Amino acid sequence: IGAKTQANVGTLWRSAYQLGASFLFTIGQRYRAQSTDTVKAPTRIPLFELNDWEAFAKFAPRGARWVAVEMGGVPLEEFEHPHDAVYLLGSEDNGVPNSVVRSCHHVVSLDCERYASYNVAVAASLVMYDRMTKMKAKEKG
Repeated sequence: IGAKTQANVGTLWRSAYQLGASFLFTIGQRYRAQSTDTVKAPTRIPLFELNDWEAFAKFAPRGARWVAVEMGGVPLEEFEHPHDAVYLLGSEDNGVPNSVVRSCHHVVSLDCERYASYNVAVAASLVMYDRMTKMKAKEKG
């Protein structure tokens, strides 16, 4: 929500592809292709660009569980990812708006050692990696 830079969206898009996401949304920001995209993520995973939160709420997949990634939530290492999750992240300077957090089914947070806020692409990558490893572990039984 409100990504600050095109590079953040590009990095997030590539990570989403690498970590098995089905699609990406941006809310309030348009994306332009980045020369650093060596996997050509736009040809591999769809990006839906929406103008605002209301447009997202109308467009979001039916039955999906909205998960805000924001300080004060369930620590990521304790979080059980819903099967049909849509993860919502804000820019590192503003975070996810409180009105959006209240609309979510879950709130998950990332522990840190020194600074309270991660870069949005890094935060999303950590969450997607955690989801992928937990889903694989579950499949192995």
